[in-house]
Amino acid sequence: MVLLQNKLNLRVSQKQILTPGLVQMVSVLALNKLELREMINTEMVENPVLEELDSSVPLLDEVAGREEAQDRQDAQEIKDKESPPEADKKDPFDEIDFGSFFKDYLDPGYRNSADLEEIDRPSFENFLSKPGTLTDHLLWQLGSVTVRTAVRAAAELVIGNLNEDGYLTASEDELMGVAHEQELTGETSPAETTPDAANGQASFAESPAEPSHLELVVSHEPVPEAVAAEKRNGLAPVLQFTREDLREAIALIQQFDPVGVAARDLRECLVAQLEYLLRTRDMEGSDDPENDQVVEDALKIVDKQLHFLQNKQYKEIAKAIARPMEAVIQAHEFIRTLDPKPGLRYNKIEPKLIEPDVAFVKHGDEYLVLMNDEDLPQLRVSPTYRRMLNQDGGVERDVKSYVKERYKSAVQLIKNIEQRRQTILKVCYAIIGRQREFLDHGIDQLKPMMIKEVAEEIGVHPSTVSRAVASKYVHTSQGVFELRYFFSESVQGPEGAGTSLLILKRRVKKLIEEEDPARPLTDDQITRILQSQGIQVTRRTVAKYREDMKIPSTHQRRVKN
Repeated sequence: MVLLQNKLNLRVSQKQILTPGLVQMVSVLALNKLELREMINTEMVENPVLEELDSSVPLLDEVAGREEAQDRQDAQEIKDKESPPEADKKDPFDEIDFGSFFKDYLDPGYRNSADLEEIDRPSFENFLSKPGTLTDHLLWQLGSVTVRTAVRAAAELVIGNLNEDGYLTASEDELMGVAHEQELTGETSPAETTPDAANGQASFAESPAEPSHLELVVSHEPVPEAVAAEKRNGLAPVLQFTREDLREAIALIQQFDPVGVAARDLRECLVAQLEYLLRTRDMEGSDDPENDQVVEDALKIVDKQLHFLQNKQYKEIAKAIARPMEAVIQAHEFIRTLDPKPGLRYNKIEPKLIEPDVAFVKHGDEYLVLMNDEDLPQLRVSPTYRRMLNQDGGVERDVKSYVKERYKSAVQLIKNIEQRRQTILKVCYAIIGRQREFLDHGIDQLKPMMIKEVAEEIGVHPSTVSRAVASKYVHTSQGVFELRYFFSESVQGPEGAGTSLLILKRRVKKLIEEEDPARPLTDDQITRILQSQGIQVTRRTVAKYREDMKIPSTHQRRVKN
């Protein structure tokens, strides 16, 4: 019989452990200038040992010196001078100009030119506000119409499921099946259910804290009549809708602005816009029958022949709708003026702010790397806390321990920021040494360059180079580029070994732009042309690059007469 016994065993093993300082160094290296500035400001707030070397920001020593000097001066004045007689107290109401408050509301009679002068004040339109989204725009329209409570609940659910383009990607079964999903996950509660939920009907309980938020709940347990009556009285209203209510809500939202919103696919979106144009012209009494015919032809093409239109098969479309070729082409041009993504009018993407971290400046025959760190806070360790650590007494043990910990953290941060600067400079000088022709002549002279090669040149790990160039931009004589832009693989082949993939994509795109629209180049023809230029690529590689640049296939690019 084996008994359990406690034993001590020694085992030697090697493990890679990231210290807090190393973790911070890695994170600081991956930050760009804007992110680093925000990180430094946050650390200065949290760490009292860090101070900014700025003439406009007084240091702690200066503030302490000013306070001591002021205290001595005040004490001397009190000692040497007698207290002055108490001044007459002024009525605070005399300092308020009540006439300026009532001038716009009371008629004072005659006014001179000075009274009529207006004081410039900032307009309310100049204040910053949160930009409205498609959801806000649709909810505002929903609030301006009178509909049944069930339809309103379903409409809010539909609006919440629209994507950024304005399309309704969720099906009716998915919208109605949320209740069943919550029932399986056990997220329902008896207090949020209704008796109708026992029959499988979806119910929406509105949150009292956020009236616009609807929570879909279902349960098979009956609700007491007192709770149901309390919710009906407005304390916690329960909103119910059926599948017919959901369809009515979708039809209602499709009538909102922008036209084409809540469509299921591209065809439904374009059809809604064309039908709206026809209804508008009928109501206004259009006197341009030729233009009306173009809209009608476009509606027929989008409704039934959209798959032919994607491949520009004009002959098949003309035969299907019994219209001449010229009318089909004219209708196609009109369809191109429609908005395939109506939701983007309100779901605007904010532009990304880019500030170059470095600049490549040519000085004589050489290029210099200038770090753009002028507006970054310059940090130093506070001498006051440094003296506190050197004091033998007078400081509590816990306070001294805290200051020591903050002191080490501040020194580590300053070292990591300087290490980031040196690493970026080394990587940039390595890029200049390999991309000199690009900086002198342009993008066509860009050479392939791997991160591994630069890492071996400057003596660091490839992951360090990858973090050093991540989300950082450089200002050059050829424009502003991301540092990662200079790194690309090379094309295999005797003459193509020194050709960057970016240059190869540009050549493929240029060949397609210069082709005959009636006889576009195939991927095999593009491959043979590149091989004749000494670039050894395969047809599959060319097709991959063409798809990466979102260029249609040969069949889709062909224009049939």
